[in-house]
Amino acid sequence: MKPSKSQGKYPRNAPDVIHRWAPAPNVLTASTKCQQNRWNKDASYPMKRCIIVHGWEGFPEEGWFPWLKQQLEAHGFSVDVPAMPHADKPQMTEWVQQLSGTIGNPNADTFLVGHSLGCITILRYLESLSENQTIGGAVLVAGFGERLKFDELANFFTTPVNWDKVKNHGEKFAAIFSTSDPYVPLSNADLFKAKLNANITTLPGPGHFSGPEDNCFELPETLEVILKLAN
Repeated sequence: MKPSKSQGKYPRNAPDVIHRWAPAPNVLTASTKCQQNRWNKDASYPMKRCIIVHGWEGFPEEGWFPWLKQQLEAHGFSVDVPAMPHADKPQMTEWVQQLSGTIGNPNADTFLVGHSLGCITILRYLESLSENQTIGGAVLVAGFGERLKFDELANFFTTPVNWDKVKNHGEKFAAIFSTSDPYVPLSNADLFKAKLNANITTLPGPGHFSGPEDNCFELPETLEVILKLAN
């Protein structure tokens, strides 16, 4: 059993492209549209952006990602859910490059959400940023900052996480864990709290938050946390 495994109900591998969906209908007020037009003078997206990073063997249409995307768009965010390359045999360098290419130039209105392996990808991305680059915040769902028992993920941990660098490039952090996660120990909640001063939410029973495997197709706690970070 693997973190974020789709168990055959969806395609095992997603193409190496960035998936976009049309915004949810009838959610933008006239005021919001005017704001978007003003923000878009030198960018093709609204002021607040969110990038959702799936996990090992995950893909953009998996589980709660489409729901969260739609909800955030209804709140005026522009949302990307990139398909990470070679999701069945993930390589840290490729994943960080894909995330970096999706984000472009980060700023304080850029927010990241990771699930499982997507969380360490976010942390490694933040390590790679230049001194003057920062994001507004990150939400880490079922994340881990230390190596798990899976050899396939060892390449994400050839060096320890540089927590000081990560924190310097992220203004706010939050993390969501499950008491019944079969893959990610709850000790990671203590780690994220100690190293990132992350706001921790622990939920009873949703397993690894893995779509059909855990019957997890909506995750309101993630939406709530992102909106708090963005305000």
